[in-house]
Amino acid sequence: MMLIPAHHFRDIERKPEYLQPEKCVPPPHPSPVGTMWFIRDGCGIACAVVTWFLVLYAEFVVLFVMLIPSRDYVYSIINGIMFNLLAFLALASHCRAMLTDPGAVPKGNATKEFIESLQLKPGQVVYKCPKCCSIKPDRAHHCSVCKRCIRKMDHHCPWVNNCVGENNQKYFVLFTMYIALISLHALIMVGFHFLHCFEEDWTKCSSFSPPTTVILLILLCFEGLLFLIFTSVMFGTQVHSICTDETGIERLKRKHQPRERTSSWKSVKETFGGDFSLNWFNPFSGLRHPKPLSDSDWVRQVASLSDTENTETTEEHSEQRKDEDSVEVID
Repeated sequence: MMLIPAHHFRDIERKPEYLQPEKCVPPPHPSPVGTMWFIRDGCGIACAVVTWFLVLYAEFVVLFVMLIPSRDYVYSIINGIMFNLLAFLALASHCRAMLTDPGAVPKGNATKEFIESLQLKPGQVVYKCPKCCSIKPDRAHHCSVCKRCIRKMDHHCPWVNNCVGENNQKYFVLFTMYIALISLHALIMVGFHFLHCFEEDWTKCSSFSPPTTVILLILLCFEGLLFLIFTSVMFGTQVHSICTDETGIERLKRKHQPRERTSSWKSVKETFGGDFSLNWFNPFSGLRHPKPLSDSDWVRQVASLSDTENTETTEEHSEQRKDEDSVEVID
């Protein structure tokens, strides 16, 4: 339970009647175990398709322009295995980041019955999201693309067509790391291939014509450099957020609320699923489903009881400030 000062209150309620539950749609039935999470956003789907296309293009150039025509079979086999393994892990991490529930709060649970079941004590309040009629746990934020409140939401990334939150941050970190690695690997191979072609006849260093070979390599070089810079920066910011226990939204909004911060090592272990092991780098390991919330996760403690008397808001006031509750950060 978190201690919060009064000046941070927004859409805070202490009593069921203030929530106006008749304006909330009853929560849907829980989805069956194993149900796939997928956001139907045109821009996000297009970005995800472009991501896969660019990785497959790099695969094509690396294999059919550089490695297969090479006469050094040991060089081709070692680099082919390494590049394909990293590319497979990158695409697997992308799928897990895109198809994993990032930590969505149950929609429409701000009902009178549910609030009463929490049995709020003096000095306790709950936050309500006026957009999805959900009770917001600590550090949850509403995403206007996913149309849900997401626990520990860092940002919404169109490249994975999903929010980066509590349950899929590991996969997003792995995705950025593996993309950066294959980009670096591709750039190194392009450099060696250009040197090799300059020393020998261009017609012998590729199964394509020299102009086609040069165009394909230049495009791969441009793609690799761009992705290396972009994903390296994203990887660094994600690791920094995990180590400081501060999401991107919290950093942008500068919400310096008094709360207990998790130590860097503990936060890393929570994100990657336990003590250090090879599973940290495995996109197929980790939480399969969102962690359940207990009653205490919905409730927050205020600094003093007198503060709550002056900070209860109605639905009308919530609507006037609803833009403050909806946060969307695009890469």
